[in-house]
Amino acid sequence: MVKRLRLNDKIVREQVPEEGRHYQVFDTEVRGFSIRILQSGGRSFSLDYRFAGAQRRMAIGRWPEWTVTAARERARDLRRVIEEGGDPLGTRGELREAPRFSDMIDRYLAEHVPHLAKTNASDQQAMLTKLVAPHWGRKLVTEITPHDVAKLLNIIAKGRARPSKEKPNNRARKLQGVKPTPIRANRVGEVLRKMFTLAISWGWRMDNPASGFKKRIENERERFLSQEEIGRLAEVLDAATDQRGAGIIRLCMLTGSRVGEVRQARFEQFNLELGSWSKPAASTKQRKIHRIPISAEVATIVRQRQLLVPKGNPWLFPGDAPGQPVKEIRRFWINVQKDAKLPEVRIHDLRHTFASLLVSGGASLEMIGKLLGHSQMQTTQRYAHLMDSPLRAGVDAVASMFRPRPKIVHDADKKTA
Repeated sequence: MVKRLRLNDKIVREQVPEEGRHYQVFDTEVRGFSIRILQSGGRSFSLDYRFAGAQRRMAIGRWPEWTVTAARERARDLRRVIEEGGDPLGTRGELREAPRFSDMIDRYLAEHVPHLAKTNASDQQAMLTKLVAPHWGRKLVTEITPHDVAKLLNIIAKGRARPSKEKPNNRARKLQGVKPTPIRANRVGEVLRKMFTLAISWGWRMDNPASGFKKRIENERERFLSQEEIGRLAEVLDAATDQRGAGIIRLCMLTGSRVGEVRQARFEQFNLELGSWSKPAASTKQRKIHRIPISAEVATIVRQRQLLVPKGNPWLFPGDAPGQPVKEIRRFWINVQKDAKLPEVRIHDLRHTFASLLVSGGASLEMIGKLLGHSQMQTTQRYAHLMDSPLRAGVDAVASMFRPRPKIVHDADKKTA
């Protein structure tokens, strides 16, 4: 016989477990609401109901974590759903099956990231696994709101403390203070916007919560070497014992190329008769073939490398591992910085210096963009202010034509003879 009582915490506490079976005590207020007494002595609330002709039982929660009052209110809410034709247990199953943000990361890394450049792919994977997944990993894709996006990007923009070397000894480390990282927040926002756009096409949600994320102001670093600094750099490279590393730095300076493009350069890419270098799409940031003219100095470096590199090796700068190009020249550059007294100069700043020299030589922004391989004119606009000097010279030339010429003025008080 079914046992029915108006449940309260006292009644639940007084129920005695029975050996060999579980049993239920149903509530007299909410139909189907009951407390289930287990053989072990545990107690849990549930709701029994029928849906599409089948008997179903939905767990609500354990007692005493759930009080009778809270469980009864939950049962009333579920009963309303049932009376409106819904199936609470089925809905819970659907939510359990619904994709979570961790699933979204897995699919994005499997389907989209492999088509990106190697460095960009690695960077995006690091952003998602280290900066986003700890906050959203278990969230449903449909749960994430624009407010969640803004909150996360604010956290990233504030930065975080990270270990750094106090001395050139790996054992000597300390924690730096928090350093703001607004540019990193912008990059994460762009990745999230792309991910949710793909999620819409996958049918995982209807809108993009990252479409209008607030973009932080980015103050691009601009460091250009002076003529004196270029001279010091050239002297250090000439005296370097590692002429392979010196050759990489020279090509970065003479072509404005990225260090990754230079490291992966192959002999077959250079046409010394026509004086050109065709960079394959696999090695360029824009993922397109980039053909640029080269100077006689660059052609000389290529010819020198042909004499030094063993025949059959395709790499202009072969690495220590067989069949591979140079992997990194960070240590070599650190020594160059020290010897040339350029402590804050990065290898990438040589690219900016190349552009600044082009501007001073009268090159247009369009020409600079083509030589540097920019896919967007907006990227090249960062060098526009360097054109002020030649423009100012032109303005001064026009002004000189309208400048009043001095006139001879006679002294009116002086009497003429």
